[in-house]
Amino acid sequence: MKIVFFGTPQFAVTTLTKLLEHPEIEVVGVVTQPDKRRGRGSKTIPSAVKKIAREHNLTIWQPRRIKKDQETLNNLRNTQADAFVVVAYGQILSSEILEMPKLGCINVHGSLLPQYRGAAPIQWSIVNGDRLTGITTMLMDEGMDTGDMLLKAETQIKLLDNAHNLAASLATQGADLLLDTLFKLEQQQISPTRQDNSQATYARLIDKSDFIIDWSKSAVEVHNQVRGFFPNCAATLQDKKLKISATVPLTQATIQDLPEKYISIKQQYLELASLSGEPGEIVKNIKNFGAVVQTGLGLLLLEQVQLAGKRSQSGWDFVNGMRLAVGTKINNG
Repeated sequence: MKIVFFGTPQFAVTTLTKLLEHPEIEVVGVVTQPDKRRGRGSKTIPSAVKKIAREHNLTIWQPRRIKKDQETLNNLRNTQADAFVVVAYGQILSSEILEMPKLGCINVHGSLLPQYRGAAPIQWSIVNGDRLTGITTMLMDEGMDTGDMLLKAETQIKLLDNAHNLAASLATQGADLLLDTLFKLEQQQISPTRQDNSQATYARLIDKSDFIIDWSKSAVEVHNQVRGFFPNCAATLQDKKLKISATVPLTQATIQDLPEKYISIKQQYLELASLSGEPGEIVKNIKNFGAVVQTGLGLLLLEQVQLAGKRSQSGWDFVNGMRLAVGTKINNG
């Protein structure tokens, strides 16, 4: 089976690698976003997908606007591919492109459609406190994730999962589901299913304002924000930016879901539940874990943080290094 692969970030690499390893699939080219200037010195950085494509000496196309790039369109048509596989590419495909491959353009999407159509399904599913997500493969149309669905696979979202490790898990699941989809589609063993538009939700683009922590929100809300937008959420301590990348909600609803490593915290939950303070105030420092902060509803343990100008560190190292006392106020971001 001849495949052209469209993808850009690390999430797409797992699927591309799986395709390259399969003896019955030939990846005849890769389409990815143009290199971007990033970091200090504004160095030109290729996409994660381009790096893998280079390692395998694949033909690479990087059009700025694929709909308008006639040379790329001609090259895609000339591949005579059986299918175009699209995983987090980053551009909308025209009807001209969608009609080129024999089996169609197949997208691997990180949600259970029609929920979370759009750019950031994994992040928003965590922020919204969902317990279930998954992967959907679909035949693409000209809409935003509105095509007919092919196969689905579910996965649980655990209390301490963040966007990084959940994306890695879903990427693996998506790669396996894509292979199953391709061969079943070729053998006409799948009946595409229309999406119920009345059930659709959207995962909008993430904005910097989404990273600002507001301690008046509940512990669970702040926790979901921190792990959903990992590792970018921040508050303020002593007029310095404090990035918070890992938290643990200490509430009646969540305490029993904590893994075994938190057994000592579970044992002292009744004592913790009796504490109170203003939103953002440290009400206790737990040895070997870190500072416990009062929120608008419930307590939140700060497990991994990074103060501006310093390296990321555990919550307990942070307490000791800053000599944080009970009563210290951490302000909103």
